[in-house]
Amino acid sequence: MTEPLVLGIETSCDETGIGIVRGRTLLSNTIASSMDEHARYGGVVPEVAARAHLEALEPAIEAALAESGVRLQDLDAVAVTSGPGLAGALMVGIGAAKALAISLGKPLYAVNHLVGHIAADILDADAPPLEYPTVALLVSGGHTSLLLVRDLTTDVELLGETMDDAAGEAFDKVARLLGLPYPGGPEIDRAAASGDPDAIRFPRGLSRASDLAEHRYDFSFSGLKTAVARWIEQRRALGEDVPVADVAASFREAVVDVLVTKALAACADHGVPRLLLGGGVIANRRLRDMTLERAAAAGVTVRIPPLSLCTDNGAMIAALASELIMSGRGPSTLEFGADSTLPVTEIQVAEAQEVAS
Repeated sequence: MTEPLVLGIETSCDETGIGIVRGRTLLSNTIASSMDEHARYGGVVPEVAARAHLEALEPAIEAALAESGVRLQDLDAVAVTSGPGLAGALMVGIGAAKALAISLGKPLYAVNHLVGHIAADILDADAPPLEYPTVALLVSGGHTSLLLVRDLTTDVELLGETMDDAAGEAFDKVARLLGLPYPGGPEIDRAAASGDPDAIRFPRGLSRASDLAEHRYDFSFSGLKTAVARWIEQRRALGEDVPVADVAASFREAVVDVLVTKALAACADHGVPRLLLGGGVIANRRLRDMTLERAAAAGVTVRIPPLSLCTDNGAMIAALASELIMSGRGPSTLEFGADSTLPVTEIQVAEAQEVAS
């Protein structure tokens, strides 16, 4: 079929993302972030995020249309994140998407946020087509997930996920312990640049033999955060200065080591020589470097979408819906809402069922 023209809406957390794609071609990736509003609280406040989405949606849609040179009536479909994410934030995007679809008389596709991060990869015009199966490591402020993707539109399996803090949350909390501003990821990265990653041996969560039997692909960063807090407290109790750069580098090394080790273990166990990275924490330089280095030694090919498509964005939502349309999937009904715990196996929500004649 012809390549569908799709507008995607993403409001799962603190970024209002509007994306427009034609098939697998990116036309616009417009993002309005409310991060500065959350910085004063040291983290995302759901009510603040929802209000920011309300204020940003219309201007973001207008900006995306202007950039792409597309009119609303030209669209073939509207897509929106149904979950997972913050319920109140999701509701804003879902309400807008339903209103657009109804007023324009266009089909609506409600899709999974996490699978959208995988779909972002297909918008990379410089990359070869995505091969299946592939292992996907998604690392963001709210999610740390390891997936086995046999097919983007029909078969995504959850191998493991975080049992407590996501990696991004751990970066934010440790940054706060070190007196660094929010968001913590970029600040830890900057501080770590001049530090020694081997200065302090912080624990690698769920990596002992006894843990691997039950949680081989799961993650835990809460204990690591506590270990960093205790180390800092002990230094201060002794009246000694805290070597911020060394703590940041050693903490970052512990997080990245666990992420890469488990991701490559999943590749080896399932016989999949491909690893896809996604999510905002992929902007961490050490994570990218270690992944590329270890994967090369293991004979695993690594795919990393452009960093502008790794953070939450509407383009990835539009791309996933476009793939669903091109694979022959029908639109969603209006019988869906915000699902903050939507499982990754549910790629599309409330797909309309054909009525037998």
